[in-house]
Amino acid sequence: MNDHCNVKVNDTVEKFHCNNGFSDLSIDTKKSERDTSRKEDEDKSYLGLHVLEGAYTSILRELGEDTDRQGLLRTPLRAAKAMQFLTKGYQETISDILNDAIFDEDHNEMVIVKNIDMFSLCEHHLVPFFGKVHIGYIPNKNVVGLSKLARIVEVFSRRLQVQERLTKQIAMGISEALQPKGVAVVIEATHMCMVMRGVQKINSRTVTSTMLGVYLEDPKTREEFLTLSQNP
Repeated sequence: MNDHCNVKVNDTVEKFHCNNGFSDLSIDTKKSERDTSRKEDEDKSYLGLHVLEGAYTSILRELGEDTDRQGLLRTPLRAAKAMQFLTKGYQETISDILNDAIFDEDHNEMVIVKNIDMFSLCEHHLVPFFGKVHIGYIPNKNVVGLSKLARIVEVFSRRLQVQERLTKQIAMGISEALQPKGVAVVIEATHMCMVMRGVQKINSRTVTSTMLGVYLEDPKTREEFLTLSQNP
């Protein structure tokens, strides 16, 4: 309802416009709170960036490098920015990602999104592992925008990870958000800690899976997902 509301503040009557039950004053207050929170996050990120920059400078020096030579002058800062990007998932949540992307839909057949590119950092050696994620779910009255499944992968992969935990976190995140009849996630990845160091097996790939709900309980449903997700 659009009319003018009279509110008494300190014995003074102020008039302010009401929009859908929320005053301009309330809206301004919420905007101010969001702006303050955003500013605090930016300040924290700026401070963290320079702490990381100092740490990378120390690492380079301990390796025997001259951090004053031309090629390395800005390397600590670039490395710090790269690390913040590669671990940005710590600053994101499923609710932030999904926002208004869950829709009521009378669809109860399997939905599969496969070959989602995934990049993460192994928490044991801080070197990359990367590969493909295949996701399937059976809706229970709710579906999600398909691109959001890829965003969910990003939330959890942009953290220090092990592949086993990453697989489960993706499946649990989808399950909690949509309450579907079942969720299936398979990840196929190459780990640089096996390729560049250690056993140095360049063709090795690691496959992990998490099955929830009907995918865990019904072998036929599980087999259908595995067949469809592996086909070109």
